[in-house]
Amino acid sequence: MDIARFRVQPGTDVDLEDWPTDDDGGLDKDDIEDRLDDLNDELEELQELLFAEGKQKVLVVIQAIDTGGKDGTIRHVFDGVNPSGVRVAAFKKPTDEELAHDYLWRVHAHTPRSGEITIFNRSHYEDVLVVRVHDLVPAQRWSKRYRHIREFEKMLTDEGTTIIKLFLHINKDEQRQRLQDRIDQPHKNWKFSFGDLAERAHWDDYQEAFCVMLQETSTDAAPWYVIPSDRKWYRNLVISEIIVQTLRNLDMAWPAPEEGIAGTVVD
Repeated sequence: MDIARFRVQPGTDVDLEDWPTDDDGGLDKDDIEDRLDDLNDELEELQELLFAEGKQKVLVVIQAIDTGGKDGTIRHVFDGVNPSGVRVAAFKKPTDEELAHDYLWRVHAHTPRSGEITIFNRSHYEDVLVVRVHDLVPAQRWSKRYRHIREFEKMLTDEGTTIIKLFLHINKDEQRQRLQDRIDQPHKNWKFSFGDLAERAHWDDYQEAFCVMLQETSTDAAPWYVIPSDRKWYRNLVISEIIVQTLRNLDMAWPAPEEGIAGTVVD
Protein backbone atom coordinates (compact mmCIF):
# COMPACT_ATOMS: atom_id res chain seq x y z
CA MET A 1 0.00 0.00 0.00
CA ASP A 2 1.22 3.50 -0.83
CA ILE A 3 0.86 5.18 2.56
CA ALA A 4 2.08 8.51 1.18
CA ARG A 5 -1.39 9.29 -0.18
CA PHE A 6 -2.69 9.54 3.39
CA ARG A 7 0.12 11.84 4.55
CA VAL A 8 -0.43 15.56 4.98
CA GLN A 9 2.44 17.20 3.13
CA PRO A 10 4.12 19.90 5.25
CA GLY A 11 3.24 23.43 4.28
CA THR A 12 0.06 22.56 2.38
CA ASP A 13 -3.41 23.88 3.09
CA VAL A 14 -5.86 21.29 4.43
CA ASP A 15 -9.57 21.12 3.70
CA LEU A 16 -11.00 17.93 5.19
CA GLU A 17 -13.78 17.94 2.64
CA ASP A 18 -11.09 16.96 0.13
CA TRP A 19 -10.22 13.85 2.15
CA PRO A 20 -12.82 11.07 1.78
CA THR A 21 -14.03 9.38 4.95
CA ASP A 22 -15.48 6.30 3.21
CA ASP A 23 -12.49 5.27 1.07
CA ASP A 24 -12.07 1.51 0.79
CA GLY A 25 -9.09 1.41 -1.57
CA GLY A 26 -11.16 -0.63 -4.01
CA LEU A 27 -11.08 -3.52 -1.55
CA ASP A 28 -13.68 -5.60 0.24
CA LYS A 29 -13.67 -6.50 3.92
CA ASP A 30 -13.43 -10.22 3.16
CA ASP A 31 -10.46 -9.64 0.87
CA ILE A 32 -8.15 -8.20 3.51
CA GLU A 33 -8.53 -10.55 6.48
CA ASP A 34 -5.37 -12.49 5.63
CA ARG A 35 -3.47 -9.27 4.99
CA LEU A 36 -4.51 -7.89 8.39
CA ASP A 37 -3.37 -11.11 10.07
CA ASP A 38 -0.01 -10.91 8.30
CA LEU A 39 0.44 -7.27 9.31
CA ASN A 40 -0.44 -8.04 12.91
CA ASP A 41 2.09 -10.88 12.98
CA GLU A 42 4.76 -8.63 11.52
CA LEU A 43 3.94 -5.87 14.00
CA GLU A 44 4.44 -8.36 16.85
CA GLU A 45 7.86 -9.28 15.45
CA LEU A 46 8.92 -5.68 14.87
CA GLN A 47 7.76 -4.63 18.32
CA GLU A 48 9.79 -7.45 19.88
CA LEU A 49 12.83 -6.34 17.88
CA LEU A 50 12.34 -2.72 18.99
CA PHE A 51 12.12 -3.86 22.62
CA ALA A 52 15.13 -6.17 22.37
CA GLU A 53 17.33 -3.59 20.66
CA GLY A 54 16.35 -1.02 23.30
CA LYS A 55 17.67 1.99 21.43
CA GLN A 56 14.76 3.62 19.62
CA LYS A 57 11.38 4.95 20.71
CA VAL A 58 8.04 5.12 18.89
CA LEU A 59 5.17 7.47 19.68
CA VAL A 60 1.79 6.91 18.03
CA VAL A 61 -0.60 9.86 18.40
CA ILE A 62 -4.29 9.19 17.72
CA GLN A 63 -6.75 12.07 17.41
CA ALA A 64 -10.38 12.02 16.30
CA ILE A 65 -13.73 13.54 16.98
CA ASP A 66 -16.00 11.66 19.43
CA THR A 67 -16.82 8.13 18.15
CA GLY A 68 -13.95 8.41 15.66
CA GLY A 69 -12.60 5.00 16.69
CA LYS A 70 -9.56 5.65 18.86
CA ASP A 71 -10.19 2.77 21.29
CA GLY A 72 -11.15 0.35 18.51
CA THR A 73 -8.00 1.21 16.58
CA ILE A 74 -5.79 0.44 19.56
CA ARG A 75 -7.66 -2.78 20.35
CA HIS A 76 -7.50 -4.20 16.82
CA VAL A 77 -4.23 -2.90 15.40
CA PHE A 78 -2.16 -3.76 18.48
CA ASP A 79 -3.86 -7.07 19.21
CA GLY A 80 -1.26 -9.60 20.28
CA VAL A 81 1.71 -7.31 20.85
CA ASN A 82 3.75 -7.80 24.00
CA PRO A 83 2.29 -5.49 26.67
CA SER A 84 5.70 -5.13 28.31
CA GLY A 85 6.83 -3.00 25.39
CA VAL A 86 3.63 -1.15 24.49
CA ARG A 87 1.90 1.43 26.66
CA VAL A 88 -1.28 3.49 26.19
CA ALA A 89 -1.60 6.97 27.67
CA ALA A 90 -5.13 8.42 27.63
CA PHE A 91 -5.43 12.16 28.10
CA LYS A 92 -8.74 13.24 29.56
CA LYS A 93 -9.85 16.50 31.17
CA PRO A 94 -6.83 17.98 32.98
CA THR A 95 -6.69 17.73 36.76
CA ASP A 96 -6.24 20.81 38.94
CA GLU A 97 -2.56 19.95 39.34
CA GLU A 98 -2.11 19.60 35.58
CA LEU A 99 -3.85 22.91 34.97
CA ALA A 100 -1.44 24.57 37.39
CA HIS A 101 1.44 23.73 35.01
CA ASP A 102 2.04 24.49 31.35
CA TYR A 103 -0.11 22.39 29.01
CA LEU A 104 2.76 20.16 27.87
CA TRP A 105 3.81 19.25 31.42
CA ARG A 106 1.44 16.31 31.74
CA VAL A 107 2.31 15.04 28.26
CA HIS A 108 6.09 14.89 28.38
CA ALA A 109 6.15 12.41 31.26
CA HIS A 110 4.28 9.86 29.09
CA THR A 111 6.54 9.92 26.05
CA PRO A 112 8.12 6.53 25.22
CA ARG A 113 11.26 5.12 26.75
CA SER A 114 13.92 3.41 24.65
CA GLY A 115 12.57 0.18 23.19
CA GLU A 116 8.96 1.17 23.80
CA ILE A 117 5.90 2.03 21.72
CA THR A 118 3.63 4.52 23.45
CA ILE A 119 0.17 5.26 22.09
CA PHE A 120 -1.45 8.59 22.92
CA ASN A 121 -5.26 8.22 23.02
CA ARG A 122 -5.91 11.91 22.57
CA SER A 123 -2.87 14.04 23.25
CA HIS A 124 -1.32 17.47 23.54
CA TYR A 125 -3.43 18.37 20.51
CA GLU A 126 -6.47 18.76 22.76
CA ASP A 127 -4.91 22.10 23.65
CA VAL A 128 -5.47 23.42 20.12
CA LEU A 129 -8.81 21.61 19.69
CA VAL A 130 -11.10 21.58 22.74
CA VAL A 131 -9.41 24.67 24.12
CA ARG A 132 -9.98 26.50 20.84
CA VAL A 133 -13.54 25.34 20.20
CA HIS A 134 -14.70 26.16 23.72
CA ASP A 135 -12.62 29.32 24.08
CA LEU A 136 -10.99 28.05 27.28
CA VAL A 137 -7.95 30.29 26.87
CA PRO A 138 -7.51 33.45 24.78
CA ALA A 139 -6.78 32.98 21.09
CA GLN A 140 -3.47 34.82 21.49
CA ARG A 141 -2.35 31.93 23.74
CA TRP A 142 -3.61 28.86 21.89
CA SER A 143 -2.51 30.26 18.53
CA LYS A 144 1.12 30.12 19.72
CA ARG A 145 0.80 26.46 20.63
CA TYR A 146 1.20 25.17 17.08
CA ARG A 147 4.78 26.45 17.17
CA HIS A 148 5.30 25.02 20.67
CA ILE A 149 4.08 21.62 19.50
CA ARG A 150 6.24 21.59 16.39
CA GLU A 151 9.29 22.39 18.50
CA PHE A 152 8.33 19.85 21.21
CA GLU A 153 7.98 17.09 18.62
CA LYS A 154 11.22 18.13 16.91
CA MET A 155 13.01 17.77 20.23
CA LEU A 156 11.55 14.28 20.66
CA THR A 157 12.60 13.19 17.18
CA ASP A 158 16.07 14.68 17.63
CA GLU A 159 16.37 12.53 20.76
CA GLY A 160 15.49 9.32 18.90
CA THR A 161 11.69 9.15 18.94
CA THR A 162 9.81 8.24 15.77
CA ILE A 163 6.40 9.93 15.77
CA ILE A 164 3.39 8.61 13.85
CA LYS A 165 0.33 10.88 14.01
CA LEU A 166 -3.04 9.47 12.96
CA PHE A 167 -6.18 11.55 12.45
CA LEU A 168 -9.23 9.28 12.23
CA HIS A 169 -11.56 10.98 9.77
CA ILE A 170 -15.31 10.20 9.84
CA ASN A 171 -18.26 12.10 8.43
CA LYS A 172 -21.07 13.65 10.44
CA ASP A 173 -23.68 11.04 9.50
CA GLU A 174 -21.34 8.23 10.55
CA GLN A 175 -20.92 9.90 13.92
CA ARG A 176 -24.70 10.19 14.24
CA GLN A 177 -25.09 6.45 13.59
CA ARG A 178 -22.37 5.51 16.06
CA LEU A 179 -23.92 7.67 18.76
CA GLN A 180 -27.34 6.18 18.05
CA ASP A 181 -25.86 2.68 18.34
CA ARG A 182 -24.60 3.58 21.81
CA ILE A 183 -28.16 4.44 22.78
CA ASP A 184 -29.95 1.57 21.04
CA GLN A 185 -27.58 -1.28 21.91
CA PRO A 186 -27.63 -2.03 25.67
CA HIS A 187 -24.07 -3.35 25.76
CA LYS A 188 -22.89 0.01 24.41
CA ASN A 189 -24.93 2.21 26.76
CA TRP A 190 -21.93 2.72 29.03
CA LYS A 191 -20.17 4.54 26.20
CA PHE A 192 -22.89 7.17 25.81
CA SER A 193 -22.88 10.56 27.49
CA PHE A 194 -25.22 13.47 26.85
CA GLY A 195 -22.04 15.51 26.69
CA ASP A 196 -21.38 13.77 23.36
CA LEU A 197 -24.45 15.48 21.92
CA ALA A 198 -23.30 18.83 23.23
CA GLU A 199 -19.93 18.33 21.54
CA ARG A 200 -21.62 17.21 18.31
CA ALA A 201 -23.29 20.62 18.13
CA HIS A 202 -19.79 22.04 17.58
CA TRP A 203 -19.07 19.78 14.60
CA ASP A 204 -18.19 22.58 12.18
CA ASP A 205 -15.94 24.30 14.72
CA TYR A 206 -14.07 21.06 15.32
CA GLN A 207 -13.62 20.45 11.59
CA GLU A 208 -12.08 23.90 11.23
CA ALA A 209 -9.81 23.28 14.22
CA PHE A 210 -8.73 19.91 12.81
CA CYS A 211 -7.86 21.48 9.46
CA VAL A 212 -5.63 24.09 11.07
CA MET A 213 -4.05 21.48 13.37
CA LEU A 214 -3.14 19.28 10.40
CA GLN A 215 -1.69 22.02 8.24
CA GLU A 216 0.20 23.74 11.06
CA THR A 217 1.77 20.65 12.66
CA SER A 218 2.39 18.10 9.90
CA THR A 219 6.16 18.17 9.51
CA ASP A 220 8.81 16.05 7.84
CA ALA A 221 9.87 14.79 11.27
CA ALA A 222 6.36 14.17 12.57
CA PRO A 223 3.81 13.90 9.74
CA TRP A 224 0.07 13.58 10.10
CA TYR A 225 -1.85 10.85 8.29
CA VAL A 226 -5.55 11.37 7.56
CA ILE A 227 -7.18 7.96 7.90
CA PRO A 228 -10.55 7.31 6.21
CA SER A 229 -12.43 5.78 9.13
CA ASP A 230 -16.08 5.28 8.22
CA ARG A 231 -15.18 1.67 7.43
CA LYS A 232 -13.46 0.32 10.51
CA TRP A 233 -11.84 -2.59 8.69
CA TYR A 234 -10.21 -0.27 6.15
CA ARG A 235 -9.14 2.10 8.93
CA ASN A 236 -7.37 -0.81 10.64
CA LEU A 237 -5.71 -1.89 7.41
CA VAL A 238 -4.35 1.57 6.58
CA ILE A 239 -3.06 2.17 10.10
CA SER A 240 -1.44 -1.26 10.28
CA GLU A 241 0.32 -0.57 6.99
CA ILE A 242 1.55 2.82 8.19
CA ILE A 243 2.91 1.50 11.48
CA VAL A 244 4.51 -1.63 10.03
CA GLN A 245 6.13 0.24 7.14
CA THR A 246 7.46 2.88 9.55
CA LEU A 247 8.93 0.28 11.90
CA ARG A 248 10.54 -1.58 8.98
CA ASN A 249 12.43 1.60 8.10
CA LEU A 250 14.00 2.00 11.55
CA ASP A 251 16.97 -0.18 10.58
CA MET A 252 16.79 -2.16 13.83
CA ALA A 253 19.07 -5.05 14.71
CA TRP A 254 19.01 -7.82 17.31
CA PRO A 255 21.51 -7.30 20.14
CA ALA A 256 24.73 -9.28 19.79
CA PRO A 257 24.70 -12.49 21.88
CA GLU A 258 27.09 -13.03 24.72
CA GLU A 259 30.50 -14.14 23.55
CA GLY A 260 30.93 -17.90 23.64
CA ILE A 261 27.24 -18.78 23.55
CA ALA A 262 27.60 -20.88 20.41
CA GLY A 263 27.75 -24.57 21.21
CA THR A 264 26.67 -24.15 24.82
CA VAL A 265 24.63 -27.14 26.06
CA VAL A 266 22.20 -26.76 28.94
CA ASP A 267 22.41 -29.71 31.37
